[in-house]
Amino acid sequence: MKLIHLVRLSLVLTFIVVMLGAYTRLADAGLGCPDWPGCYGHLTVPNEHHEIALAKSLFPSLTVEEDKAWLEMIHRYFAGTLGMIVFAISLIAIKTRQLPIVLASALPVVVIFQALLGMWTVTMKLMPIVVMGHLLGGFTLFSLLAISHWNLQEHASDRLTGATDSGGLKLLAAMTLLVVIIQIALGGWTSSNYAALMCTTLPICEGNWSAYLDFTRAFELIQPKQESYEFGTLDYGARMTIHVTHRFGALVVTLLVASLAYQLLKTRLVDYRKVATSLLVMLALQISLGIANVLLSLPLVIAVAHNLGAAMLLIIVLRTNYLIWLSQSARTTSGALYSKENAHE
Repeated sequence: MKLIHLVRLSLVLTFIVVMLGAYTRLADAGLGCPDWPGCYGHLTVPNEHHEIALAKSLFPSLTVEEDKAWLEMIHRYFAGTLGMIVFAISLIAIKTRQLPIVLASALPVVVIFQALLGMWTVTMKLMPIVVMGHLLGGFTLFSLLAISHWNLQEHASDRLTGATDSGGLKLLAAMTLLVVIIQIALGGWTSSNYAALMCTTLPICEGNWSAYLDFTRAFELIQPKQESYEFGTLDYGARMTIHVTHRFGALVVTLLVASLAYQLLKTRLVDYRKVATSLLVMLALQISLGIANVLLSLPLVIAVAHNLGAAMLLIIVLRTNYLIWLSQSARTTSGALYSKENAHE
């Protein structure tokens, strides 16, 4: 199998793992298995009498909830399969030098760290900073695999080499990427602190919400030790602050993504116009899903779709940055070749 086919397979698997991770988290199944990497001392969910007896002896204070345990284990099976494929991609890429060495080496490092975060999510009982880190790790792996795929495809096309100076566009694209990453982290922080339903009206929050703002507690990354962080440990003011901050972040993302799309459309370049259209469509979808989450009180399917939409928006913004840098590289190469030809005349 060609390396690019393995990368494409890994991208599909990563999307599925992100979806399963979001579903597991939002269905409150993150502790469906209280141990790691198995489940109640088994490699599958215990359902036989002797297996349940062993589970009770190992965890006498817990009751095996098969539906939640299977959600967690299916997520782990897919994640483990993805990890093995990523290791294969890295080994092939390093051996054949089809990818930059830094990129090929970064892939297994992210996978190993993701496995550790997965373990700590369980052993630290859903500590918010670990849960958020696990989400960001998944998005990081998705991004690195996307960049790997673009690297393996045909490089700069003639449509990009005609691009004009893009210094301002490059800065706007980089700022948009940074803000989208911060907003995804805020979304992860909102979810891991169970703050998604703290505000149930639009556009900001109900009542005298500004009187309850508590940024100190809301963004205390290392929270006081608890027996478990499941269902959240922060008070209303802190959780409401997290939620409101995420909403304001959505406004900033909307402004920057829309501005970036507008600037891309102004260039009239085919590749830029395509990515600009994708940006606007995904932005509109994300806004719609966010509003639906508020109005419909966080339905599981819509909440998962909102997570996946964030992943896709990140990839499209990353793709925009990649194209802009690629066009500059193409112009630099063309300029160097032109200068060399003139020097020989």
